[in-house]
Amino acid sequence: MEYFILIISLLFVLAGVLGSVLPALPGPPLSWIGLLILYTTPNMDFDYWILGVTFIITLIITILDYVIPAQGTKRFGGSKYGIWGTNIGLIVGILTPIPLGFIIGPFAGALIGEFIFDQNDSKRAFKAATGSFIGFIVSSFMKFVYCMVLLGIYIHTVWKYWSVWF
Repeated sequence: MEYFILIISLLFVLAGVLGSVLPALPGPPLSWIGLLILYTTPNMDFDYWILGVTFIITLIITILDYVIPAQGTKRFGGSKYGIWGTNIGLIVGILTPIPLGFIIGPFAGALIGEFIFDQNDSKRAFKAATGSFIGFIVSSFMKFVYCMVLLGIYIHTVWKYWSVWF
């Protein structure tokens, strides 16, 4: 039974790492669920501190994942139309079968939103859309680093309890 739990929890953690790059999967929550499953393994001490702290960080990063691209649009001179376009474009980009739609969607959404706001200022519209893209890249990098930290916690914990299970 321990082997099954270890494999399932590892799959969740790895799916989280993959999901940190692919927005179709919620990366940090999947990795955290993998840690939670790991700590349900028999003969293992349940560490409330690690799970509690990582849960709070996971919530913060999940919220920031939606805020950062919109803030990137705002910081690069985008209007509320561009911010809404970024958010709508992210959702549409995730749901479309277009490869890399999750990257193209926020950029196109911000661009369309800015053109709706002011059709005559294409330079500002492209600048705001670029801010959306940079925000998406920053958000993805943040999620990837955090999921790698969760993978490190997983590996450390398995290493620590290795003699108990094997």
